[in-house]
Order: sequence, then structure tokens, then C-alpha cells
Amino acid sequence: MCSILGLVNFKDGTRSISQETLDAMRMTTNHRGPDQHGFFRDEYVCFGHNRLAVIDVANGLQPMTAVFEGKSYTIVYNGELYNSNDLRSELENLGVEFKTHCDTEVLLYSYILWGMGCSEKLNGIFAFAVYDDDKKQIYVSRDRMGVKPFFYTFIGDTILFSSEVKAILKHPQVKAELDSEGVWQLLYLSPMRPSNSGIFKNIYEVSPGFHGIFNRNGLELRKYWSLQAYELEDSESTIVEKTKFYLTDAIQRQLVSDVPLCTLLSGGLDSSVVTAVARADKKNGDLLSTYSFEYEGNKQHFTSTSFQPESDDSYAVWLSEYLGTDHSVLTVSQQTIADLLYDAVKFRDYPGMADIDSSLLYYCQQIKKRHTVALSGECADEIFGGYPWFYKPEMLHRNFFPWIHDPESRIYLFAADFAKPKQGMDFVNQMYRDSVNACPFTGNETEEMKTARLANWLSVNWFMVSLLERKDRMSMASGLEVRVPFSDHRILEYVYNVPWKIKFKNKVEKSLLREAMSDYLPDKILYRKKSPYPKTHNPEYESIVSAMFEEVMATPDSILKDILHPDTLPLLRSGSNVTWYGQLMGRPQLIAWLIQLDYWFKEYKVTIV
Repeated sequence: MCSILGLVNFKDGTRSISQETLDAMRMTTNHRGPDQHGFFRDEYVCFGHNRLAVIDVANGLQPMTAVFEGKSYTIVYNGELYNSNDLRSELENLGVEFKTHCDTEVLLYSYILWGMGCSEKLNGIFAFAVYDDDKKQIYVSRDRMGVKPFFYTFIGDTILFSSEVKAILKHPQVKAELDSEGVWQLLYLSPMRPSNSGIFKNIYEVSPGFHGIFNRNGLELRKYWSLQAYELEDSESTIVEKTKFYLTDAIQRQLVSDVPLCTLLSGGLDSSVVTAVARADKKNGDLLSTYSFEYEGNKQHFTSTSFQPESDDSYAVWLSEYLGTDHSVLTVSQQTIADLLYDAVKFRDYPGMADIDSSLLYYCQQIKKRHTVALSGECADEIFGGYPWFYKPEMLHRNFFPWIHDPESRIYLFAADFAKPKQGMDFVNQMYRDSVNACPFTGNETEEMKTARLANWLSVNWFMVSLLERKDRMSMASGLEVRVPFSDHRILEYVYNVPWKIKFKNKVEKSLLREAMSDYLPDKILYRKKSPYPKTHNPEYESIVSAMFEEVMATPDSILKDILHPDTLPLLRSGSNVTWYGQLMGRPQLIAWLIQLDYWFKEYKVTIV
């Protein structure tokens, strides 16, 4: 994985952009690619790149230029192609002579020979730009699920783009401004955001599954991939076999690496599926390394709930012994995850999921000491129906995102002149309606299938994108590449159209996934109740962040004094239960999020416009 940077102007050129500015912008994302760095400049285009070397370490330096039939093309690319060998063979048959073994060169020639049709042929996670010198244009594209980021803005006729917002903000003419829509996204939707928004005013993101051209006429983006609804005619046994094939093929394709690779093994179903297939793929004698995570004191303070009936730690250790992996349990202290709250903001570029972010940041830092690539189980719940809103229609009938239990209670934590609650609620309600209206249906669904499709659609386009963003930022902050096999678009395309009665057989969530992978896992793991990413249950953490919050409130320049509702402080100090974001973020996480919010305004010098 890597970071990309671009400044392009086909009218006036880019000579006025100093190398000092370019260096400063590139350096802000050096963490994403600490191995190699490169620049490309001509009259119209400036490309910068930071490389995390994974495949063909010696020869994959970027930006990469190729000359084909007398025409020059240059690429900056962040990602990994999992059908690179297939594409390479196809391109060689068309006359391409490759100089490297890396997928960057494969991707570059894919554009050279197939133009805007190249993205449809890709299986992988990616965000890239190709400069077509002959046509005086750049082609930009982002993967179907939005695993890899692609932010951009404009200064007059110049487009600026990067893997992270911080690089764009480093340009002296770009300001960290927050308008009303940005405020509403933070208060109502956080840690989610619309897939085309960068939170800051006039900073955008290429949406998942979109590509486009930037030339003298500006930027034109369009979809190259859309999820399609159709009536699946396969038998149940065929569905199970096809699902098994897509899953195992996706995992096996993502095991290719020229640097040390491991898996993240929580002991839950999803990570166990990835680990079991990866272990089966290992040659005799080769150990697969696995990692699980825990918080200090969690065992003593864990309380079973319907959402998390049991903790993960013992299951991860048991399965690692069963599969024969080299397993490590990474434990983090309450003080450490509190201290890392600030770094988590800097790497995500806005307040995210509090200690859910900072703990992952810590774990990735530890994994990086031994490994450069990891496989993770994200996206299975969103695709296979692991959340209660898939099978509880009343959660969708509230006409709002089902994981945000009480949206209005969120905004009333803040002063009315800051939150503008009526306009804010209208704004996010319209976002919800627009998303619902875009959901693909055949028109012949049963009520339960319609509910399942809508839950699937909302989860993939909102909930999943947010979790993938978190995984990308916290892992790449450490120079660790995390791959997510469940995000393979072939899996979603097929499973979206599987009848709900098969996906929820015997009223068991993710029953299709369990049946498809029954050859790989023992029943003890296969039929476990879903367990979410672990959060701390130790009251010490709440004590630490509460003390930090009081210190923030005692600071003369804290913005929280101006934007919080007068009734909020007594609520936070009373010990009352507050749900901020599903079951992951309760009162301790809300307090931590407010600390992050205050820090974000100061660190990024955010102004409200």
C-alpha cells in the first residue's frame, strides 16, 4: 500500500507550485509508504508517491512511466490487484512486454490498452491516477467498496488529490473550514460520513465504484460499477458451493506477498474463516502468524449482553491451537488507548470512533514490528446479514440509519446556534431517503427480502465504508497493509441476491456463511454468536477520559464550552447511560469523542463558516 499525491492544471500549468510545497504535502502521508518515495513533474502535472513495498520490492518505485507506441503514460497508485496475474497474461497476449513483476505496471498497461474500461476488469482495492500525456488528461479511479481513499479539491483550475485530507490541507491556499453540512455530518452521522465528502468545506472524495477524467474542461466522474438486483435461480446447494468458491478464491488471491503476512484472529466467525483458509493454503512446515487483541482488566469487568454474549479471547487462543498457528495476544493498557486518542484523530483527519480507533492504532503498531501485511474479517456482517437490523424490520421502519438509535438526542447535546437542529435533521433525513431510494430492487421481493436488501444496501454503503476507513487509516498509520477478502465485489454481487430465507436459515444470522465454510471450521467456532470488535469494559478507562475531559473544559480556549448544550455536562458527569454509535460507543466513548473533537478544532485550526 502507499499514498498518492497529485496537482494538475491543463490550462495554466503547474510551474508556480514550488517543490517545497510538494515535499511538505507528500511528507504528511509518509507513514503510509515509508519504504520508497518519488516525484514526477512536467508542465501540467505534479505526482508524488510514498511506497509501502509488498510485491517486487526492488522494482516497483512510483510514479511509474511507460511509453507505448510512442505515447507516454504515468501512474500513481495505492492498492493491490488480486487478479494481477490474470491481467498480466491477457496483456502479454496483446503485445505488452513487462519490465517488473509488480501490479503497478499491470495496472498502468491496463489503462494504456483498455482506457476507461480498465477499472471494470480489476479485482482488488485501489485508488489511482494515470496521466495520459498524449490526450492531456488524467484518469482517476477508486475501488468498488471504497477500501482505499481518494480525496480531492480545487484551487481555480488546479485539481489537488491525495490519499488523506491532511496532505490537501498542507497546501497554503486550502483552508480547514467547516460549514453547516460538515457540522451536521459530524453531529448526526459520525463516525460515518457520505462517501463523496471529506467533511471539510470544498474537500470531496471519489465515491466507491466511480472513475473519471480530468482535463481542460474540468473533472467528470461517473459510475463504472453498480450493485444489481436480480432473482437468483440457483438451488440452495449450488448457492452454498458458489459462496464457498467466491470466499476461498478471494482469500487465496490475497495471500500473495513478498513480505511477512499474518491474519487478525479475534475468535469470531469472520476472522476465523479467513484464518482457516489461509492456514490451509500454507505449505507444510510454514507457520501462519495470527493476532488477537485484549484490554487490560477486561476479563474482570466483562458483562454479557445480547449484543456481546461472551468475550473473544479464549476462542482465539483455542482456534489458533486447533489450526496450528503462531499466535500472539496483544494487550493494551487503559492509559495507552487514552493517550492515543489524539494520534487517532491525526491519522483519521477528524474525530472517529474514540478508543475503538486508538486501540486498533496500537495493535497495528505492534503487528508492524513483525509483519507488513495482514488479512482481516471486515465486511462479512454487512454482506451476509450479521446485524439485527437485517431481521428486525422495526429497526429500519424508524426511517433513519438503524445503527444510530436516537439521532435527535445526539444533536441536542450541542448548543442550538451551533447544531441548528431542525435544518440538521432535515439534511440527514434527506440523505437517508436518497440512500433508500437508490437501493436496487427487482420489484418482486417478499417483505422480508425487501427488508434484507435495504439493510444490506445501507450497511455496505454507510456502516461498512466507515469501518473500512477506520481500518485503512489506523493500519496505514503504522505502515501496515490490511487486506479485507470479504470486500471482494464478486461476493457482494452474488450474496445480495441470495434469498433471505437461505441467509437466515433457522433464524441464525449469517447461516449461509456458516454452512459454506463448514469444512474449514469446528462447530465451536462455526456456530458462535456474533461478537463485535472488542471495546474496553474496565471502569479505569472511563475515569481516565473523564479526568481528561475536565482538563479540556478547564482550558480557556476549548471550543466545547461554546458548542455544548448547558445540560450536557451534568449528563456526562452523572454516570447516565448514553449511546452514541450503536453498541460500540457508549458514554465513555462519547466523552473520549468530545476530547477528540476539541483537539481536532485546535490541531487542524478548523474555522466554522
